[in-house]
Amino acid sequence: MVSKNSSSRFTSSDTAPVGPPLIGALLRLPWETVQQRMLERLHERGFDDLDAAHLNVFQYPGPQGARPSDLAARLRMSKQALNYLLGELERLGYVERRPDPDDLRSKRVAVTRRGKSAINVIREAVAEMETEWGRHLGEKRFAQLRELLLELNQRS
Repeated sequence: MVSKNSSSRFTSSDTAPVGPPLIGALLRLPWETVQQRMLERLHERGFDDLDAAHLNVFQYPGPQGARPSDLAARLRMSKQALNYLLGELERLGYVERRPDPDDLRSKRVAVTRRGKSAINVIREAVAEMETEWGRHLGEKRFAQLRELLLELNQRS
Protein backbone atom coordinates (compact mmCIF):
# COMPACT_ATOMS: atom_id res chain seq x y z
CA MET A 1 0.00 0.00 0.00
CA VAL A 2 1.26 3.48 -0.83
CA SER A 3 1.24 6.02 1.96
CA LYS A 4 -0.45 9.34 1.45
CA ASN A 5 2.91 11.14 1.29
CA SER A 6 4.47 8.78 -1.24
CA SER A 7 1.36 8.84 -3.43
CA SER A 8 1.92 12.56 -4.00
CA ARG A 9 4.66 11.55 -6.44
CA PHE A 10 1.93 10.11 -8.64
CA THR A 11 -0.08 13.20 -9.42
CA SER A 12 -0.06 15.23 -12.60
CA SER A 13 1.27 18.76 -12.81
CA ASP A 14 -2.24 20.22 -12.44
CA THR A 15 -2.47 18.35 -9.09
CA ALA A 16 -5.31 16.12 -10.28
CA PRO A 17 -4.78 12.57 -9.03
CA VAL A 18 -3.65 10.12 -11.69
CA GLY A 19 -4.57 7.12 -9.60
CA PRO A 20 -2.48 4.67 -7.68
CA PRO A 21 0.93 3.78 -9.10
CA LEU A 22 1.03 0.92 -11.56
CA ILE A 23 3.49 -1.94 -11.20
CA GLY A 24 6.08 -0.30 -13.48
CA ALA A 25 6.38 2.67 -11.15
CA LEU A 26 6.40 0.41 -8.09
CA LEU A 27 9.35 -1.49 -9.56
CA ARG A 28 11.13 1.59 -10.94
CA LEU A 29 11.27 3.59 -7.71
CA PRO A 30 13.12 0.91 -5.68
CA TRP A 31 15.43 0.34 -8.66
CA GLU A 32 16.30 4.05 -8.69
CA THR A 33 17.08 3.83 -4.96
CA VAL A 34 19.34 0.82 -5.53
CA GLN A 35 21.04 2.52 -8.46
CA GLN A 36 21.72 5.62 -6.37
CA ARG A 37 23.23 3.48 -3.60
CA MET A 38 25.45 1.66 -6.10
CA LEU A 39 26.77 4.95 -7.46
CA GLU A 40 27.34 6.36 -3.96
CA ARG A 41 29.36 3.31 -2.93
CA LEU A 42 31.29 3.22 -6.20
CA HIS A 43 32.22 6.89 -5.88
CA GLU A 44 33.18 6.44 -2.21
CA ARG A 45 35.51 3.60 -3.21
CA GLY A 46 37.28 5.57 -5.94
CA PHE A 47 35.22 4.55 -8.96
CA ASP A 48 34.05 8.12 -9.43
CA ASP A 49 34.39 7.91 -13.20
CA LEU A 50 31.31 5.65 -13.44
CA ASP A 51 27.79 7.00 -13.90
CA ALA A 52 24.29 5.53 -14.14
CA ALA A 53 24.59 4.74 -17.86
CA HIS A 54 27.66 2.58 -17.22
CA LEU A 55 25.75 0.52 -14.66
CA ASN A 56 23.58 -0.85 -17.48
CA VAL A 57 26.55 -2.75 -18.89
CA PHE A 58 27.22 -4.38 -15.52
CA GLN A 59 23.63 -5.56 -15.03
CA TYR A 60 23.27 -9.14 -13.88
CA PRO A 61 24.59 -11.49 -15.20
CA GLY A 62 27.24 -9.04 -16.43
CA PRO A 63 29.02 -8.63 -19.74
CA GLN A 64 31.82 -11.17 -19.28
CA GLY A 65 32.27 -13.22 -22.46
CA ALA A 66 29.33 -11.65 -24.30
CA ARG A 67 29.47 -10.51 -27.90
CA PRO A 68 28.61 -6.80 -28.05
CA SER A 69 25.66 -7.47 -30.37
CA ASP A 70 24.24 -10.08 -27.96
CA LEU A 71 24.82 -7.79 -25.00
CA ALA A 72 23.04 -4.92 -26.79
CA ALA A 73 20.04 -7.18 -27.44
CA ARG A 74 19.97 -8.39 -23.82
CA LEU A 75 20.15 -4.81 -22.51
CA ARG A 76 17.56 -3.65 -25.07
CA MET A 77 19.76 -0.90 -26.45
CA SER A 78 21.11 -0.14 -29.87
CA LYS A 79 24.47 -1.58 -30.89
CA GLN A 80 25.72 1.96 -31.37
CA ALA A 81 24.72 3.00 -27.83
CA LEU A 82 26.30 -0.10 -26.33
CA ASN A 83 29.50 0.32 -28.34
CA TYR A 84 29.73 3.90 -27.09
CA LEU A 85 29.41 2.70 -23.47
CA LEU A 86 31.87 -0.13 -24.05
CA GLY A 87 34.32 2.36 -25.56
CA GLU A 88 34.05 4.56 -22.47
CA LEU A 89 34.39 1.60 -20.11
CA GLU A 90 37.35 0.33 -22.11
CA ARG A 91 39.04 3.74 -21.98
CA LEU A 92 38.44 3.84 -18.21
CA GLY A 93 39.90 0.35 -17.75
CA TYR A 94 36.78 -1.61 -16.75
CA VAL A 95 36.41 -3.84 -19.81
CA GLU A 96 38.31 -4.94 -22.90
CA ARG A 97 37.01 -6.13 -26.24
CA ARG A 98 38.99 -9.18 -27.32
CA PRO A 99 38.86 -11.30 -30.47
CA ASP A 100 36.21 -14.02 -30.37
CA PRO A 101 38.00 -17.39 -30.54
CA ASP A 102 34.96 -18.85 -32.35
CA ASP A 103 34.62 -16.06 -34.93
CA LEU A 104 37.67 -13.90 -35.63
CA ARG A 105 35.45 -11.22 -37.21
CA SER A 106 33.70 -10.69 -33.87
CA LYS A 107 34.72 -9.53 -30.39
CA ARG A 108 33.90 -10.65 -26.86
CA VAL A 109 33.72 -8.45 -23.78
CA ALA A 110 36.19 -9.22 -21.01
CA VAL A 111 35.84 -7.59 -17.60
CA THR A 112 39.21 -6.37 -16.31
CA ARG A 113 40.48 -6.58 -12.74
CA ARG A 114 39.26 -2.98 -12.21
CA GLY A 115 35.86 -3.94 -13.61
CA LYS A 116 35.64 -6.96 -11.30
CA SER A 117 36.47 -4.73 -8.34
CA ALA A 118 33.69 -2.33 -9.33
CA ILE A 119 31.24 -5.23 -9.69
CA ASN A 120 32.15 -6.36 -6.16
CA VAL A 121 31.34 -2.87 -4.83
CA ILE A 122 28.04 -2.91 -6.75
CA ARG A 123 27.11 -6.29 -5.24
CA GLU A 124 28.02 -5.05 -1.74
CA ALA A 125 25.83 -1.97 -2.21
CA VAL A 126 22.88 -4.08 -3.34
CA ALA A 127 23.38 -6.51 -0.44
CA GLU A 128 23.35 -3.49 1.88
CA MET A 129 20.00 -2.38 0.41
CA GLU A 130 18.61 -5.90 0.77
CA THR A 131 19.60 -5.94 4.43
CA GLU A 132 17.92 -2.58 5.02
CA TRP A 133 14.76 -3.66 3.20
CA GLY A 134 14.75 -6.95 5.12
CA ARG A 135 14.83 -5.03 8.39
CA HIS A 136 12.13 -2.64 7.19
CA LEU A 137 9.74 -5.25 5.78
CA GLY A 138 10.73 -8.09 8.08
CA GLU A 139 12.81 -11.01 6.90
CA LYS A 140 9.81 -13.20 6.04
CA ARG A 141 8.07 -10.55 3.92
CA PHE A 142 11.32 -9.59 2.20
CA ALA A 143 11.97 -13.27 1.40
CA GLN A 144 8.45 -13.48 -0.07
CA LEU A 145 9.10 -10.39 -2.18
CA ARG A 146 12.34 -11.89 -3.44
CA GLU A 147 10.66 -15.22 -4.29
CA LEU A 148 7.83 -13.48 -6.13
CA LEU A 149 10.28 -11.39 -8.16
CA LEU A 150 12.31 -14.52 -8.98
CA GLU A 151 9.13 -16.25 -10.14
CA LEU A 152 8.17 -13.31 -12.36
CA ASN A 153 11.68 -13.13 -13.81
CA GLN A 154 11.63 -16.83 -14.68
CA ARG A 155 8.49 -16.22 -16.72
CA SER A 156 9.99 -13.30 -18.65
